[in-house]
Amino acid sequence: MKKKLIALVVVVVVGVSFLRFGNMDFFAEKADTSFLEDNIINEEAPQLEVPSDEIDSPSEENEAEEETMDYLVDTSYEDEEGRLIVKNTDDILVLVNKRRNLPADYKPDDLVIPNVRFSFKEKLEKRYLRQEAAEALEELFAEAEKEGIILFAVSGYRSFNTQKILFDNKVSKVGFEEANLLVAYPGQSEHQTGLAMDVSSQSVGFTLEEDFGQAMEGIWLKDNAHRFGFIIRYEKDTTDITGYSYEPWHIRYVGKDVAKEIYEKNITLEEFLGDV
Repeated sequence: MKKKLIALVVVVVVGVSFLRFGNMDFFAEKADTSFLEDNIINEEAPQLEVPSDEIDSPSEENEAEEETMDYLVDTSYEDEEGRLIVKNTDDILVLVNKRRNLPADYKPDDLVIPNVRFSFKEKLEKRYLRQEAAEALEELFAEAEKEGIILFAVSGYRSFNTQKILFDNKVSKVGFEEANLLVAYPGQSEHQTGLAMDVSSQSVGFTLEEDFGQAMEGIWLKDNAHRFGFIIRYEKDTTDITGYSYEPWHIRYVGKDVAKEIYEKNITLEEFLGDV
């Protein structure tokens, strides 16, 4: 009996020893150590998930800016006198200013007379506009009339030679420096593009003066021209950019999308095209 008891005790002791020491690896494998991993991770920088739609990527606005920045590339060349001569003369967005000149012999080949009121009866070249701009002007005048605003077209297309006569006359009256602010130098006038029209009203005697900007017709034009693809080309306080004094009567056709953006951002055509 004693022998059986001793044998039983030995078996129990061996079994317990096996469980305590032989299976340590097993229990270690089964032990939950995730809390240790959590503590290690938490000691490092927070690991945040960024939604895929918030990851930086080129925005539509940035892409648009890049496009306008590149717009003027290869649109002009230097002549023998070092002047920039515009090459994309027929482009709706052609940029003409004191730095960018039209060729002296440039004349649009799609000039037409818009069916609108004029402040004069003679059939002069200044009645004309390029066809797309003329159609847009007709829509603008028609909508203005519906809203009780009566506008008159005063001066549209102007040839290089006509512009030279106007400029020389102004120089004889006020001198070159002052004339250069008030009248475009030949080749630097938007009127030669066939995309610009000077507009006035009977309330200001059909004149082209700053007072037009305060008249109800001028206010309506400023607030609505963009709806038809036009911009007020020479706004207040933009002389340093455009090179010209404030002209609330001078509208330039650029197309509805561009006109809307320029109006909403309150910028000039130079700024839109990156010529600043």
